[in-house]
Amino acid sequence: MSPNINHSVPGAYQYFPLNEPAVGNSLTLDENTPFLFRPLILRGMEFKNRIFVSPMCQYSSDNGHATDWHLVHIGGFATRGVGAICMEATSVVPEGRISPEDAGLWTDTQIEPLRRIVNFCHAQGTKIGIQLAHAGRKASTHAPWVQLKAGKGAPHTASEDENGWPDSVYGPSNKPFSDTYPIPKAMSEQDMKKLQDAFISAIQRCKKAGFDFIELHAAHGYLLHSFVSPLSNDRNDEFGGQLLENRLRFPLRLMKSCREAWPDKPLFVRISASDWAEGPEKDGLGVWLQWGIEQSIIFAEELQKLGVDLIDCSSGGNWVKQKIPVKHGYQVHFAEALKQALPTLPVGTVGMITEPLEAESYLKSGKADVIFLARELIRTPHWPLFAAQKLGVAVRAANQYLRGW
Repeated sequence: MSPNINHSVPGAYQYFPLNEPAVGNSLTLDENTPFLFRPLILRGMEFKNRIFVSPMCQYSSDNGHATDWHLVHIGGFATRGVGAICMEATSVVPEGRISPEDAGLWTDTQIEPLRRIVNFCHAQGTKIGIQLAHAGRKASTHAPWVQLKAGKGAPHTASEDENGWPDSVYGPSNKPFSDTYPIPKAMSEQDMKKLQDAFISAIQRCKKAGFDFIELHAAHGYLLHSFVSPLSNDRNDEFGGQLLENRLRFPLRLMKSCREAWPDKPLFVRISASDWAEGPEKDGLGVWLQWGIEQSIIFAEELQKLGVDLIDCSSGGNWVKQKIPVKHGYQVHFAEALKQALPTLPVGTVGMITEPLEAESYLKSGKADVIFLARELIRTPHWPLFAAQKLGVAVRAANQYLRGW
């Protein structure tokens, strides 16, 4: 075993022990290999298995810069056998963060801390990407533990005295998410163009950091999701209103420019397949009342035409009164609907997936191509190795952890 020595971090000596074969690789590959541990190729890039780490906000950044927390948090997943890691929602502009403690990629000084994390993950044979985002009307709110400390049960606006930016919150319309959130300013075309340029600049920084893929965040009520849903977009111009074509116009234009700026590596898009608002998706006259799977399929089809390589299918986050029947695999049926409508488009599913046999069944039956995990990996970081044991397949553990397996 040869050491992988990286001198790219100024003033630091980074020693990354190289694991060969890569951690999480199935030691046999044939027709009996579980689908969870079969490689996946997207845009010519091979992912060693189908267990992907879902983006998880850590609220631990220093003015948008990744910290040692991120190295340990993300690096821990890389040493435990996942096929890929998507880093948390990372804003392309300061005012696009959810909270003052959120991640960013709007300046070059934010590249190096990310490159350190990327290099470590690559030494474990793990692909790593980043979710580029803008929080839209859900920006400038308190981080969860700030809320708890203040005794507030729901997110509240972070004031300027609390390092917030309530007067610089934007959305498709001036409709706030709730009465505890900032009142957004409706974006002008100039604002849209400026944001599009910010995404492109962030993508150039992603290249310098060495990321393998990028995910664009169009879910959970943040900016792009709020544009596509009639619940949050009541503009009366070409970028909103009842016409689905208008509500999709800006997100598709933005994503087209991102695809052009990131031509050679995989591009994912996370969507919310439903607003989970009460009532039907549209009325008897065909007027859209909320965002749902029928529109999501149309959206996904347009994304496929643009060259998007995978849809990360989640749901909710845009309607404060949403009623979600949370249970094991409660969102899988959305991914399944996308696969049935667009069988050649790779789709990932996420949400309360905890059991290896359950996850394997979703892939084997063609309901999804990738399993995204978040909370279950927080609870059980070695989940890929436990899953391999449960499914009866031999999988490579890290050199440092071999004695435990």
